[in-house]
Amino acid sequence: MGAAEAPLSGVTVLAVEHAVAGPFATRQLADLGARVIKIERPGTGDFARDYDHAVRGMASHFVWLNRGKESVELDVKSPLGAEALRRLTEWVDVVVQNLSPAAAARLGLDAGSLRARRPELIVCAINGYGSAGEYAGRRAYDMLVQGEAGLVSITGTGEHRAKSGIPVGDISGGATAANAVLAALLARARTGAGASLEVSLFAALAEWMGYPLTFTDATGTQQRRSGMSHPAVAPYDAYPTADGPDVLISVQNDTEWARLATDVLGRPELAGHPDFATNVARCAHRAEVDAAVAAATRAMAGDEVAARLDRAGIAHGRVNDVADVLRHPQLADRWREHPTPVGPVRGLRPVGADPAWELPPGAVPALGEHTGAVLAELGFDATEIAEITG
Repeated sequence: MGAAEAPLSGVTVLAVEHAVAGPFATRQLADLGARVIKIERPGTGDFARDYDHAVRGMASHFVWLNRGKESVELDVKSPLGAEALRRLTEWVDVVVQNLSPAAAARLGLDAGSLRARRPELIVCAINGYGSAGEYAGRRAYDMLVQGEAGLVSITGTGEHRAKSGIPVGDISGGATAANAVLAALLARARTGAGASLEVSLFAALAEWMGYPLTFTDATGTQQRRSGMSHPAVAPYDAYPTADGPDVLISVQNDTEWARLATDVLGRPELAGHPDFATNVARCAHRAEVDAAVAAATRAMAGDEVAARLDRAGIAHGRVNDVADVLRHPQLADRWREHPTPVGPVRGLRPVGADPAWELPPGAVPALGEHTGAVLAELGFDATEIAEITG
């Protein structure tokens, strides 16, 4: 299947976006074959272009999030820039923006304004807390949303809180928005009607917090921060080995515990011991369980521990550094090179795609690389284009 037959072939997306959440949503659409036209500020562009200069002068965030898009530099506050933005909204299938609700309304990018003219348009707004309620319009960044949604309160160890090492608040919002747009496209194919979608980072991450929210709502208590462990499963942690990296062991049920105790730890008497026989009992005696597991694994080389766990059918893993993941054997056939203004850069293939959907690797655009071509498609003449592009 070629690019012209990709799942979202023929779908054009206008992306008025910056940072992570909006770009993550639209990059997923681009990976599936949508044409994504990204509006950027003249001169500076998306401010994620300058988060760092790690990729031969380009920012690692920007390279990750913006492959397969067309960059259009546009001063949307100027008369011609505003007209270009208006024409784009009349031309595309989907508008995705992660501006504040007030900024979106000022630019006429709110769903009410856009769909009053084009009911078939799909409009997706991504913002911090939504357009209604006490927090409407509040500025929101990933760390703040992780805090407000309670994630920071359950992440870390003991008295030491921690946020996630990746921008999970932004990612949850972007992933949720992409799913919503796909659902709206399916619905429009059936009914002809567009959709007014709103995804707040707070609501998206609160949904991802469903398990601890459900637990605390039911019990009135908050689970403790447990580091590598799990508040409701034992054993579930990192355990030492004789020759190096810790091994991660996760036992999900009592049958697995019996196999672990007998075939890996060499202590069959623990399998049916009343303090350890059930997961509830093991959680109540977590310190003793962890001590028993660690005593056995510490006496064995890592390869021996892994072999025993495999034979026993017990899930296990390693605590990899990022460099280890770059070399991970399970990713060996998932890397491909993407063109960028500084030369080819590796990125991972889209996850879950049918092999028949494979697209040419999307290029990461230079700032304003497609401005002239897109403006010409919109019907601006050479003089107008020269004025817009400065």
